[in-house]
Amino acid sequence: MKSSKLDCIFMAAGIILLAAGLYLVKTLAEPQGILRALPYVCVGIGCGLFGHAMGNFLSRKAIGTDPDFQKKMEIERTDERNILIANRAKAKAYDMMTFLFGALMLSFALMGIDMMAVLLLVFSYLFVEFCGVYYRCRYEKEM
Repeated sequence: MKSSKLDCIFMAAGIILLAAGLYLVKTLAEPQGILRALPYVCVGIGCGLFGHAMGNFLSRKAIGTDPDFQKKMEIERTDERNILIANRAKAKAYDMMTFLFGALMLSFALMGIDMMAVLLLVFSYLFVEFCGVYYRCRYEKEM
């Protein structure tokens, strides 16, 4: 019950943020500074909160009435084969992302996009790559 109430709170917070963001988009005539991005951030976070909480709530409602189905889903979620497949898919996506981010940074730099946008992309790219190196070193020490 505790997580169901938490999902309801997150759904309400998502709706409130979404409504506030849409209100700000419609009412602000000439936004300056942070108010240029704040409405869209509110809309994005509101939609994300609402969607995630609603998904959790509906899946809990659907599974909660059938204990056999709940047990079957738990076995599927913790099955080693499914975990291995998910990890391999993530590894392939990471490999593709590395080349895609590199090409995107190069094309943005050649198109003359604002330097701050390019630098943000470069810093996020380097952060992901350093995380990959860190976890590779850590897992090599463990295994």
